[in-house]
Amino acid sequence: MRVFQIEGDWGLHNLKLSQRPQPTAGPGQVLVRMQASALNYRDLVVPERGYGSYTGSLPLIPISDGVGTVCQVGPGVRRVTVGDRVCPTYFQNWTGGAPDLERLTQSLGGPLDGTMTEIMCLSEQGVVKVPVHLTDAQAASLPCAALTAWSALTSGSTVQAGDRVLIQGCGGVALFAVQFAKLMGAHITVITSSEERMARVRQLGADAVINYRAVPEWAKATRDITLGRGYDLIIELGGEKTLPQSLRCIRPGGTIAMIGILSGSTMTTSLGLIVTRQVRLQGVTVGHRDGFEAMIRAMDQHKIEPVVDRIFGFEELKEAMAYLKSGAQFGKVCIAH
Repeated sequence: MRVFQIEGDWGLHNLKLSQRPQPTAGPGQVLVRMQASALNYRDLVVPERGYGSYTGSLPLIPISDGVGTVCQVGPGVRRVTVGDRVCPTYFQNWTGGAPDLERLTQSLGGPLDGTMTEIMCLSEQGVVKVPVHLTDAQAASLPCAALTAWSALTSGSTVQAGDRVLIQGCGGVALFAVQFAKLMGAHITVITSSEERMARVRQLGADAVINYRAVPEWAKATRDITLGRGYDLIIELGGEKTLPQSLRCIRPGGTIAMIGILSGSTMTTSLGLIVTRQVRLQGVTVGHRDGFEAMIRAMDQHKIEPVVDRIFGFEELKEAMAYLKSGAQFGKVCIAH
């Protein structure tokens, strides 16, 4: 079967279209014929072994997110049947409960083989059925970006109707956060980089939008939006360059969901603001299968559709990764198998 894999040595130049033997489902396992994959920022880091030993060993099939159809079940499988359309869970061993080291280190696309293959062999505990109203590309985008946004709003914090939520950017996690926060009745502010994106995110449900290129000190601009009260929750995706401003516009007792470090990973801000205002700084790394299934139920009930920017062919993986790296996308970048 065809696979993309990093082989020989680390580096994007060693990501190659190759062949592997087709697996067979053992007890408690299922074979899934993959139909689409979706890219995340993480997938640009893995080929360069950016996560050190947690990245895994070679050869490695990359890409964490995808969707496919169950084509074979092994003995004892009860959760799914042949013909079910499913997403593999990002953390294969985290079905529920609190995170621990073992649950947080068994992730697809490094160290475990990812979705850029024709057929995956997975534990039945590591797949989730997806709603019929979603296309393959839309469903493929759920395991990381959607669940991260859902976890930030429901586990890292508990958003209630009328809460004020600030979301940074228009990437995959950010747009899911807009859709989910709107579903929960929150007032949503988005900071983004262009007038075009401002208009599009308003159509998606944002109540207020700030162009951070035109207004670099966007924390000041939020004071009128929140009437000086500050935000109940901030979806923090920038990291080094945005966290200091986030701390200036979070309300006392509010939560900053720390998800991304796109602008840098060094913390250069006044820690006193966290202490004196009793701010909760909560790291969010995707989530567990129970949360995934709760999110799926909400999406199915309200017919929420992920925003897909562009779909590439299977053999165009490198081109898709280059497009993601450019930052030109609005929504998810996907791969058709």
